Amino acid sequence: MSVTIGDVRRAAERIKGLAVRTPLLRSDALDEATGAKVFVKAECLQRGGAFKMRGASNAIAALSPEGRAKGVIAFSSGNHAIAVSTAARIFGIPATIVMPSDAPHIKIETTRANGANVVLYERATEDREAIGAKLAAESGAAMVKPFDDAMVIAGQGTAGLEIGEEISPDIVFVPASGGGLAAGVALALPRARIVVVEPEGHADIGATLAAGAIQRNPPGIRSICDGLLSERIGDLPYAIGRERFAAAAAVSDEAVRVAMKFAFLHLKIVLEPSGAASLAAVLASAHEIRGKTVALIASGGNVDAEAFARAIS
Repeated sequence: MSVTIGDVRRAAERIKGLAVRTPLLRSDALDEATGAKVFVKAECLQRGGAFKMRGASNAIAALSPEGRAKGVIAFSSGNHAIAVSTAARIFGIPATIVMPSDAPHIKIETTRANGANVVLYERATEDREAIGAKLAAESGAAMVKPFDDAMVIAGQGTAGLEIGEEISPDIVFVPASGGGLAAGVALALPRARIVVVEPEGHADIGATLAAGAIQRNPPGIRSICDGLLSERIGDLPYAIGRERFAAAAAVSDEAVRVAMKFAFLHLKIVLEPSGAASLAAVLASAHEIRGKTVALIASGGNVDAEAFARAIS
């Protein structure tokens, strides 16, 4: 199933009142540090604290009333879990979320607080997709995938539509795990150069673009960017990304911590590690973006207080 700019525009209409329009922030310090005109799409201020609300609410809103009544199932390390459980609560339907046992505590507890049934699994030894598929088969609930879903990609792309309504960026930096957000933004901003950002050592999309075929991350590699640790890019995002992703950038955990502190000091926002990855890449790319109009997506702010304190100390 393909995804088009028309799907993104229809998603924008469908999620009005469900997701919020987030601001584009700028700071003199950021422009001075990069030599570019940089705009930060603050999805950390999105409902549920991350961009995922866009795709989840679009997917659930698009279900038939009969389909919604059976509930929804999702698998996620955190932000998609929060988004699906939030949207399910708004629609008054049951939600079951499969989450890794090592997900940040704040994400697990927020998902539970939304009324969802949380099923924990071991990331190293169990298959979250298999667990989710089994639960869906038993209950008849609809599966809302985190990135390899046309409705989810279209919903995430609305962040790009909002950027394009305010500025005309030359380059857009987008954090990527399964690639749903990056694919949606690429559809929404067809004239911009799309740079996907991944954790260092977990850079399957960069390898995929170089090889011309989907590559997988080796198991067991960790990063503080817990939301960017999918095994590989999704099939639908890859179908878009192989034509539209211009480059991939890998960022270290230390660079991400620096970006979290920069955002706190100069933009006055709280970013989780995954949400700060694009800012880290922009700060490291000053020689490449000088003189350009640049947008970056600060994708989420759901971080434990202790982890945030360590990052900015």
